[in-house]
Amino acid sequence: MDALFRVPAPANEPVLGYAPGSAERAELDAELARIAASDIELPSTIGGRKVMGGGRTAKVVQPHAHRKLLGTMKLVTPAEAASAVEAAKAAAPMWRDMAFADRAAILLKAAELLSGPWRATLNAATMLGQSKTAPKPRSTRRASSSTSGGSTSTSRSRSSPSSRR
Repeated sequence: MDALFRVPAPANEPVLGYAPGSAERAELDAELARIAASDIELPSTIGGRKVMGGGRTAKVVQPHAHRKLLGTMKLVTPAEAASAVEAAKAAAPMWRDMAFADRAAILLKAAELLSGPWRATLNAATMLGQSKTAPKPRSTRRASSSTSGGSTSTSRSRSSPSSRR
């Protein structure tokens, strides 16, 4: 490669507030509803191919609401797992030998997609799959902590193991 390649200087993206009524909150709420309402088949990817495993069927549920199904998947067999390991080993030299600029371009494109058009989908899937919630606006957090009736250290000391003896 004869061209010079410069990695862009890292910069933090803006932190979204997700305040009630905001555009980002509306987009997130819509994506949460869409994902929660869909029951999808979740394949494994082995050697670049989508594969429904040959093992038993497993339900993927919301950790905080076990009756709410997110999707189903077929678990992989030991042979399929070994095939996935071999495929990863076979792909490693290609990635390792790829020019730095090409690897950087792939990762920068992924970052662009995740912080842009796929942000709401990624956030909603994370929230449903890991029992996470949207952050509270800062003014709400301050108000709720000041009305808790005590300091954090007092709350902790009341529930500490030594105070329960």
